[in-house]
Amino acid sequence: MNSRDKILEAVKSSQPDQRPLPQLQFELYNTTDAPTAFANVLGTIGGATHFVNSYDEIEEIIRAEYIHAKRIITVCSQIKTGEVISSDIDPHSLEDVDLAIIEAHFGVAENAALWVTDALVPERVLPFITHQLAVVVKKEDIVFTMHQAYERIGNTDYGFATFIAGPSKTADIEQSLVLGAHGPKTMRVFIL
Repeated sequence: MNSRDKILEAVKSSQPDQRPLPQLQFELYNTTDAPTAFANVLGTIGGATHFVNSYDEIEEIIRAEYIHAKRIITVCSQIKTGEVISSDIDPHSLEDVDLAIIEAHFGVAENAALWVTDALVPERVLPFITHQLAVVVKKEDIVFTMHQAYERIGNTDYGFATFIAGPSKTADIEQSLVLGAHGPKTMRVFIL
């Protein structure tokens, strides 16, 4: 028996006993509190949340908060502030976007992540190239855990999909935090 076979035999003989996986109990979560939990987590990771009742209210907040934005792009047909883009846009033309307004399929409260696919965002670079990002999600579409999120995604087909959580952040070894290095500097979520 050579060294390789000895090592493989030692690994094979030292495996732990098999145990059943624990049962996950999702019924412990009360989904009526998911939007509040989402907002709390988003605040801790540098984002902001607005609970709104209409798209008109979202537009009022956008006009008040983004007065200096020179270029606003929206993919939400209900929001008239900014220019509406289509799927045949050249991604290079988005380099100067100050604010992008998009929608999410759903949110996840435990990490304030939002599920976005190419069905909602015609150009995949948009949520990452913009300086500031605003996302609209319905309160009934916020789940508590990533387990619930993956149950919801299932075997859905999509060309592009991502979870987006908070503004872009990175830090170096000197512990200097940089916002917006790899994506938007700010993220605002409108829970409708």
